[in-house]
Amino acid sequence: MKRTTVRFLYFALCFCIGWTSVFLPPRAAPCQSRGNDADAAIKVLVRPTLDSLIAKEDTDHDKRITIDDPHVPGTDLGNRRFWMEALDGKRYEVDETYYLANLLEDLKLAEDEGKDTVTLSTSDIFEPPVQRMANSIKNLYWAGLTRRIDEGGLEKIFKDEKIKTIDGFNYVYVPHGDSMGYDYFSGIAKKRPDLKMKVVMLPEKVTPEYVESLNDRPGILSLKLYKEPDGKMEAAPFVVPGGRFNEMYGWDSYFITLGLIEDGKTDLAKSMVDNFIYEIDHYGKILNANRSYYLTRSQPPFFTSMALAVYDALPNNEKSKSWLKEVLEAATKQYTNYWMGPNHLTKTGLSRYYDDGIGPPPEVEPHWYHDIYAKYAKEYNMSEPDFKSEYISGKLKVPALDTFFKDDRAMRESGNDASYRLQYDCIDLVTVDLNSLLYKEETNIANIIADDFGGEVKLENGKVEKSVTWYDKAKKRKKLMTKYMWNAKAGMFFDYDFVTGKQTGYVAATAFYPLWAKLATKKQADEIVKDALPLLEMPGGIVGSTEKSRGPITKNRPQTQWDYPFGWSPQQMLSWVGLKNYGYTKIARRLVYKWLYTLTINAYNYNGTIAEKYDVVDRSSQVFAEYGNVGTKFSYITTEGFGWTDASYVVGLKYLTKKMIADLDRLVPPEWVFGE
Repeated sequence: MKRTTVRFLYFALCFCIGWTSVFLPPRAAPCQSRGNDADAAIKVLVRPTLDSLIAKEDTDHDKRITIDDPHVPGTDLGNRRFWMEALDGKRYEVDETYYLANLLEDLKLAEDEGKDTVTLSTSDIFEPPVQRMANSIKNLYWAGLTRRIDEGGLEKIFKDEKIKTIDGFNYVYVPHGDSMGYDYFSGIAKKRPDLKMKVVMLPEKVTPEYVESLNDRPGILSLKLYKEPDGKMEAAPFVVPGGRFNEMYGWDSYFITLGLIEDGKTDLAKSMVDNFIYEIDHYGKILNANRSYYLTRSQPPFFTSMALAVYDALPNNEKSKSWLKEVLEAATKQYTNYWMGPNHLTKTGLSRYYDDGIGPPPEVEPHWYHDIYAKYAKEYNMSEPDFKSEYISGKLKVPALDTFFKDDRAMRESGNDASYRLQYDCIDLVTVDLNSLLYKEETNIANIIADDFGGEVKLENGKVEKSVTWYDKAKKRKKLMTKYMWNAKAGMFFDYDFVTGKQTGYVAATAFYPLWAKLATKKQADEIVKDALPLLEMPGGIVGSTEKSRGPITKNRPQTQWDYPFGWSPQQMLSWVGLKNYGYTKIARRLVYKWLYTLTINAYNYNGTIAEKYDVVDRSSQVFAEYGNVGTKFSYITTEGFGWTDASYVVGLKYLTKKMIADLDRLVPPEWVFGE
């Protein structure tokens, strides 16, 4: 059947049932009818129907139905028309890739639930794409991404294929002083020998050398445990990014939390903040993620913004206010001891990214440093394996390579790994993104003290914090950022190299961070919109950097995933808020629509795919830079999507008008909606 014919039937169906998708009603449990009494419903055998569908329409044999499945000439294989037989003997037709993929998903969900038969309705199979995506995220994906570090959750954590230890054991590391956690996990290790689990309490002072010594015994780091009234221990749940990432990440969690709150999952969002309070109290900072090899670095600081988003969704009572005080104490501790500590604070008065770990970060796939090792091996007249072995063992001292890995590790703290903005000189840069975020932390802390505690609060550690002190910190940072980073000629803020004394001039999506943080003046904001937006706005949303700044891609200079032509959810969400902060709501809506269209059309064409990143120039999820594209590889059905991309979808929808959502549901490209 032609696409236009299917579209006509789709529009007719929408006309008959009304644009209920605009209001995004809750999706029912998998395999149950999501429609109303008027829906046509049939009952089919699960396994035979699934086998027949796969055999006929999955012609590239990847266990999915996408637009890439070719039609086989001379047969009816891959012709996008499938007839299935109901239990009453009647035959029913489903046409076009998207609807066939919906059928595949619902059949597979039924099989996974152990069902022999399933009842399907028109609202199951012909569910409009926006409604299906939003409901899947709310009722399926968040649950699929939720983890716990306790007896019930460890088995899933230990199945992480990227974590390999030298002795084959699964390690759980507990911070010094958490005797309750150590006793709990030690008890599990004794009770469950099948888990092959070893529990280690970290030393009181965790040094870079100690962390390096754990490289061949990587493990999960414990998080917050709750003791129930009956004495049973239960871990605070958290949401992982998805795919190969099976631990709680620093800045991902902020954006994920916004999605959880939008979907009414406030308790889970609060639990994630509780885990971060635990990390600050026990590990000294919010970690890049709760794995042993991340003990030496954090990620971009969104802690108070995350906590305030949760606080605003909590009941307005003393219990919530008491919790906010816990947040405040943790926030001031992390800010003072970590981000303003000697490794991060520079002579400019501004902060940089820094990781005090030693050598190559062990979480990075071995091939990633092939070119750098080969270069130095040649200089030392050694084979690459011999050079690498000698260097990592410490027998061979190469200061230039030490510096490279310091820059590389610092870049990974930024979350923008990898980008040519930071690749080779990150430790020499005070960046727009980090200092905008710290300005926001300072103003958030000041506002909490002023608005919720009358301008002054005594914390549990005995220290008295005053709102005026934190407003002064923010004022000072804003002045310094304007001095070192603002470029009036270019109309945007740039990262500043405090070694050379020059701005980098690298045009990146971080241009919008000062708008998100409300750091820019109105005049500066107008300049950013006038000068930076045209360089960074693409058909599918905001791009990571301009092609000019990224530079040429060659055999020895590979494509980096945080640069042109790729765009990521945090870049979109921060730009939306930033533009709205300064009255550019119409532009924000346009950017939201572009991004959500990119997500929707790719899910429509690729079996529900929601990926970690997109080519926003071509509006494609078929991206395979560096580690590939998490979220694009699955069998039959995705039950996770990708955390912050899921969040961007449900958060983005609230920016759009009913008419825009209707257009999005009809897959109307942005240029038709906005005339640009």
